[in-house]
Parts: sequence; structure tokens; C-alpha cells
Amino acid sequence: MRIGTRRLSALLLAPITALTLGACGNDAADEEADATTTTEAAEAATVEVTAVDYGYQGLPDSVPAGTKFTLKNSSTAELHEFVALRIPDEEKRPVSEIAALPPEESGAIFQSDPATVLVTPPGGEMIPAVGDGTISEAGRYAIVCFIPTGANPQEYVQRMQQSEGGPPQGSEGDGPPHVTKGMFAELTVTAA
Repeated sequence: MRIGTRRLSALLLAPITALTLGACGNDAADEEADATTTTEAAEAATVEVTAVDYGYQGLPDSVPAGTKFTLKNSSTAELHEFVALRIPDEEKRPVSEIAALPPEESGAIFQSDPATVLVTPPGGEMIPAVGDGTISEAGRYAIVCFIPTGANPQEYVQRMQQSEGGPPQGSEGDGPPHVTKGMFAELTVTAA
């Protein structure tokens, strides 16, 4: 590979120019710019998602690893959750097809522990049931809500808090899970 004389001079002078200009900078302005950049990066790393009957709003198609999610609930009656399940690399079907499978088949695909589970009652505060909302591992994820349709929010949260691992056991009157009504999405988490 041949590099021209002008290009070689520019490559050799660039580090010296950068050091010289850096030494002449305004430290207070530099620190303020660094603080602003750090704050913007922290804000960009948090995504607020709104659960609606029956879907997610504000959920991007792709985020970098390390992104933290928060969940709001716009429903006045239904409890909702944000369960992030990593899809195995060898699974190529879209989440819409996986969600339509019988529970035995979809359960085999979603056999790993969730990356995070966030639960939000109508008009209530988000409950981080698993993790703090951060998804750290790159890959393809299904975002789903397994809350039974018509479940009493207060009773369900109470059962959830009493449950020792896994989702709470259902009670009479609980209908099919929200995922069967279309409350699912696909998310790609890229390497940071």
C-alpha cells in the first residue's frame, strides 16, 4: 500500500495537532461538555415503554446492550407486564409465529430465565419483579405479557409477591394470557 507524502505528513501531524489543541482548551468547558455527553448517554440508555390493552407503545425495534426499560400502564382495568425473553440464536421464526404456537412449543423456545420482568398495575407504580429493566446481553428478544385477561390487579400483585419463583398461580376468573390477544413484540439488542 502506498501512502502519498501529503497524506503521510497529515497522519504524522494529527496526533501533535490534537495534543496542542487539547492543551489550549478550556478545562471548565471541556468538563461541562463531558458531563453533558455522559448525561445524554445515560438518558439515551433508558427507554420508557407504555403498556396498552393489548400491546406496547414506545418500544423501538433495536437497542444497544445495557439499555434499561421502564414500564407505564395506560390501562384503567388491566395489569400489564414487560417480560423480556431471549430467543435462541437457532430460532429464526418471528415472535408473531412463536406466540401463536401451543404453550408446550412456545415454552420450549422460551425456556431460559427472563432478562427482566416489569409489572405495572393500572395507575400504579412499576414493580421490577426480575432485574431492574436492563437488558445486557445482545440477541433477539420476545417482549410479552403473560398476565391473564381480567385478572384482578390487586389480587394478582399480592399473589406475585407471595410466589416463590415463577409466575403466581391463577385464580378463578383469570382468562387467557395477554400474549394470546397480541400483547407481544420483538426486540433486537445489539452489542454495545
